Amino acid sequence: MKSVGVVVEYNPFHNGHLYHIEQTRKHTNADCIVAVMSGNFLQRGEPALLSKWYRTKMALQGGADIVIELPYAFATQKAEIFANGSISILDAIGCSEMCFGSEHGTIIDFNKTVSYMIENEETFNIKIKNTVKQGYSYPKAASLAYYELEGQESFLDLSRPNNILGYHYVKAIKDQQSSMKPTTIQRTGAGYHDVELPPENIASATSIRKALLEEEVSLETIKQFVPVTTSNELKKYLSEFQLLHSWEDYFSLLKYKLMTLTAKDLENLYEMEEGLENRLISHISNSHTFEEFMKKIKTKRYTWTRLQRACCHILTHTTKQQMSTVKDNPKATYLRLLGMTVTGQRYLKTVKKDLSLPLVANLSSYNDPLLELDKKAANTYSMIFPEPIRSKVLKLEYSTPPIRYNEENVN
Repeated sequence: MKSVGVVVEYNPFHNGHLYHIEQTRKHTNADCIVAVMSGNFLQRGEPALLSKWYRTKMALQGGADIVIELPYAFATQKAEIFANGSISILDAIGCSEMCFGSEHGTIIDFNKTVSYMIENEETFNIKIKNTVKQGYSYPKAASLAYYELEGQESFLDLSRPNNILGYHYVKAIKDQQSSMKPTTIQRTGAGYHDVELPPENIASATSIRKALLEEEVSLETIKQFVPVTTSNELKKYLSEFQLLHSWEDYFSLLKYKLMTLTAKDLENLYEMEEGLENRLISHISNSHTFEEFMKKIKTKRYTWTRLQRACCHILTHTTKQQMSTVKDNPKATYLRLLGMTVTGQRYLKTVKKDLSLPLVANLSSYNDPLLELDKKAANTYSMIFPEPIRSKVLKLEYSTPPIRYNEENVN
């Protein structure tokens, strides 16, 4: 069986994601689609709109055959570490190809750019350092350094978010000496950062979340942009838990942490660099919402995403020491199975004995430092609920077996 990997967040699963899976299957002739999916907290430092289990169901209903969780240690990181963790999982589970969506849409230019940048890595890093010293954020500095290096002959627009991730996927495959072949599908419809719903039926996840969170959770508003299965799972989640998660729900917890920890305490937490802890402490007491707080602390040097990730690590109390492993060796150490179709189950049976990493289906049966971070993230994610709902949410985390989805017998 041919397995092809995708890296996803599905926050929530929408028509663009459905298109990506359908095109991946069509262009690669995949028998089995393996989705590596972020868990409770995401790459931009945000809590997932709804739990990993509901998003897993959306993924399986939308065409994925296997869903593996991307550990917190990779899921809440800059593009390079995020990509390395994701690729290591797809490689370990035996994918022969991986397919990502991009604004560019042509894989040959990703390969050219990665080769060029590897050849000029030393010069590139010097240019980044010099640009950062001028007060630019790291992502902006990297983009400027890249164009200064390549000039008018640049192969790829590395100011576009999906192109950036795609570049790092291709580079991770090279760095890890994986035999996996990268390919790309051109994104269609709304842009990644678009905040308004478009007239077409493909909208950005950003605009869908905005509509759900700011328009009194009107599912009718986003109905044309998501599969029926996504609408159904959103309805079920709202019925069961009475909310969709956003940073505002966690702001009081963040405020408590920042008003009780000292600057010295914060220094030990991941992403706390260059005196950022002092800036956070100085603005927290007179901030009444998370958005207000973010607007006060944002600067030219610190992007919104970088600051959200820092806040995320404060919330989960993730230390530099705990993250040092993935900085030194950014590869996964286990495969946590969240769900599978009948096809996915058949594929796993054929490759299980050849997997290079342990397949974890039950949290109580496996110990790993990275898994401990996942548990902390799950505990934190549940803290906004009152009892007994919180206990129910945690029980789902620790006792839910992998979801088995039979597309021919949908409950």
